[in-house]
Amino acid sequence: MTERPDRLPLDRAFFHRPVLDVAPDLLGRTLVRRTPEGPVEVRLTEVEAYAGPADPGSHAYRGRTPRNAVMFGPPGHAYVYFTYGMWHCLNLVCGPEGTASGVLLRAGEVIRGVELARRHRPTARNDHELAKGPARLATALDVDRSLNGADACDGPEAPLGILTGTPVPPSRIRQGPRTGVGGAGATQPWRFWIDGDRSVSPYRAHTPRRRGRAAGRTELDSAGRDA
Repeated sequence: MTERPDRLPLDRAFFHRPVLDVAPDLLGRTLVRRTPEGPVEVRLTEVEAYAGPADPGSHAYRGRTPRNAVMFGPPGHAYVYFTYGMWHCLNLVCGPEGTASGVLLRAGEVIRGVELARRHRPTARNDHELAKGPARLATALDVDRSLNGADACDGPEAPLGILTGTPVPPSRIRQGPRTGVGGAGATQPWRFWIDGDRSVSPYRAHTPRRRGRAAGRTELDSAGRDA
């Protein structure tokens, strides 16, 4: 049986490109999370690019560490980190090995496994909010540090994968500064999103980190400002 074109997986060559080419090209693609409870699939609607040691906003800006080592590895692997003491964020490594570039998956629309995603995100007010923001996306897909280094190009049984989906025409793609990034990386227009999509998270400029429960709720939208 021939696979539908939109169900074909993206191979490693897709990710073996400059991060500013990969990031907008991920919009409209399908992120697949396979779990023992069943799959959850998300149509990606918002991403951010991080350009490794050349990018002050990147975790890799000051070089390789145990935390960011996956970013320096081969493209197509997941870089998952824990932030604000409560949230996980999911990135995909891209570019040649050693360049430490990555794309933060900021938001998307859950298109399969909605009931499972609702169980993971019981506080979501509606289905458009299930993966509206990087921490929400990771939570809806049950992503944690156990997936750090997972190969998204490892075939149909892998816990993570990216399918061809429906690429978005350039006329529908918008770009602007990255959410929550301060300092020298604040003005880079490396956030990309689908214009008018309800699952896109709101933009927030960088502010000093606030402590306490109220700040934690805010960071559901903005967590993962550095990837």
